[in-house]
Amino acid sequence: MIAKYIYPFYIILFLFLIGCKASDTSIPTIGFVDAFEDATISQAHDGFIDALKQQGFSEEEKTLKVLYRNAQGDIPTLTQIVNYFVSQDVTLIGTSTTVATITAVQRAKTVPIFMMVSPEPKRMGVVNDEGEAPGNLFGVGESLAYIDTSFALIPKFIKPKGDRLIVGMVYNQSEPQSQDALQRVKAMAEKLNILIEAMPVNSSADAQLVTQSLLNKGIDVFFANPDNTVFASFETILKNCNEKNIPIFTSEAGLVKRGAVAAFGADIYQWGYQAGEQAAEFLKKGDTSGLKIEMVKLRKRVYNSQIAKHYNLTFPENFEMIE
Repeated sequence: MIAKYIYPFYIILFLFLIGCKASDTSIPTIGFVDAFEDATISQAHDGFIDALKQQGFSEEEKTLKVLYRNAQGDIPTLTQIVNYFVSQDVTLIGTSTTVATITAVQRAKTVPIFMMVSPEPKRMGVVNDEGEAPGNLFGVGESLAYIDTSFALIPKFIKPKGDRLIVGMVYNQSEPQSQDALQRVKAMAEKLNILIEAMPVNSSADAQLVTQSLLNKGIDVFFANPDNTVFASFETILKNCNEKNIPIFTSEAGLVKRGAVAAFGADIYQWGYQAGEQAAEFLKKGDTSGLKIEMVKLRKRVYNSQIAKHYNLTFPENFEMIE
């Protein structure tokens, strides 16, 4: 008689456990990796997650599981993170900044990768001999076309102390997009009769000494170009420039909130949001058909009202004010 009731009980329990497992596996698991810790760069992750949530994929609603990791600027750690994502059989990988995207391309050959805060594939050196990007790389990249407009803001608002405007820059020799940006800026500077004083900085630990050396060259203004080291060490650069009363212009809108005077560039949050919209489309369809790498859609002119007041600068109405 007891057995009569025990066997149905185990059958029901077995079916329940199977049902739970099926339910868990039906929820997509994604990986997201930030290459390093940074207040501006982290906005891309926020935008990416918000876009997914807007399309019905969120951990709050239990329709998505997110494995988030930050490599803290360490390449071996970054490699381990991507390898871990692959071992967990994630549905997709979101990558923020160039080095994270490159590492994912190298390590995750079949998992769809949705990049952001990264340049176009050719400038990352991830295209094949035919100039084609990896078949599993999607998301949103950036060309350098906007740099001209960003840099051209400087002579409109800053007057030289001497006969010629001198603009200081630092760049990372190991980052292709940083060196490409420098060459683009130099070409633009020549057209505008501006002198560029540029010095290499390969880690945030070097930022203090390099920035001080640059300031001793008598620059009129500092230009913060798209460079991961600039992002990571911006507060150090800002502190030293402030001590010499040197304003900072930039091509990165996110740095204006952190103390740069003005920028024309991508909104980092919207950059991540745009990549997230594409990732959501993939999750809905279950395949990548019709998806391709996009370029950043939203750029804006912004200025920091407090910093602008300090330098007695007035910006026109087509600039968005940031407190």
